[in-house]
Amino acid sequence: MSLIEQAAEKLELLKKGVTTQPDAGKGKAGADASVSTSTSSPELSIPEKAVAAITARSSSSGPQKLEPSPPAVLRPRQRQLASGEDAGARRVELDLRKLSAAGFITPDAKRSQLADEFRVIKRPLIANAKRTSGPSIPRANLIMVTSALPGEGKSFTSVNLAMSIAMELDSTVLLVDGDVAGPSLSKLLGLPRSPGLIEVLTDDRLTITDALLKSNVEKLSLVPAGAAHDRSTELLASQTMADLLDEMSSRYPDRIIVFDSPPLLATTESRVLATHVGQVVVVVEAEKTTHSSVTHALSTIDKCEVVMMVLNKAPRSEVGKYYGYYHS
Repeated sequence: MSLIEQAAEKLELLKKGVTTQPDAGKGKAGADASVSTSTSSPELSIPEKAVAAITARSSSSGPQKLEPSPPAVLRPRQRQLASGEDAGARRVELDLRKLSAAGFITPDAKRSQLADEFRVIKRPLIANAKRTSGPSIPRANLIMVTSALPGEGKSFTSVNLAMSIAMELDSTVLLVDGDVAGPSLSKLLGLPRSPGLIEVLTDDRLTITDALLKSNVEKLSLVPAGAAHDRSTELLASQTMADLLDEMSSRYPDRIIVFDSPPLLATTESRVLATHVGQVVVVVEAEKTTHSSVTHALSTIDKCEVVMMVLNKAPRSEVGKYYGYYHS
């Protein structure tokens, strides 16, 4: 029998489920092979196994659908890093002891009347920013702190408000020096010279992240005003600034952003800024700012949905006296 005939015979036996076994004895070449039948599956070579597996899979219940892999779920911290917010951010060490001595709230300070007053101030602002029921306030996480006139304490209020919000368990805060014509936050907080809001507004290659400073106060980040600019007031009132505010509001929806902005009656850019933020806090100096100045200032932002007022430098009230007695 030729080799071709032997191969054909083996192939026919494989189709019938019969395996061939070599003769155990020392027969001459070409001797008849003994034949055995088996009820189990025939032993196939590796290529035959592959063909059999493919055939069995294709003849099953039908074509198999490939389900798309579920999207990866990032934890909050991973989302923050993925957005590039903290990657490569510069750090700054605030002198908390010096700030406390100057009358500012610090995380490690003892309970005080000032700290409790800012707890009262921040509570409705946070509630508006994180409103879960009722109509939402657009860009409510953007809070502008201003005043009618210079020297009423808006920067003092901005810093303490940001510090108080940073002490919340589930809130983070970004404090932006928006008073680019007369920046004071850098002096108050001892910030080094670095790119700030002005550079972001004038350089298309920079984003707000490039001006971000991570502080040694947990959950508090800072953006300085930046270098002096001849047209700083126009920049703050520009469409570029409006677009930046929209981006910041949507990019960091879980973060509250506090802007220390110019006085309403001293410049015009804060009036434009007020139309792009969700909440405005107007600081009024007690027993000094006139009623007409306050009324005029409020009239410049009458289109704003949420406007709150803070009375600063007020004489100690009966509540304050009781507070001191209570904590003694």
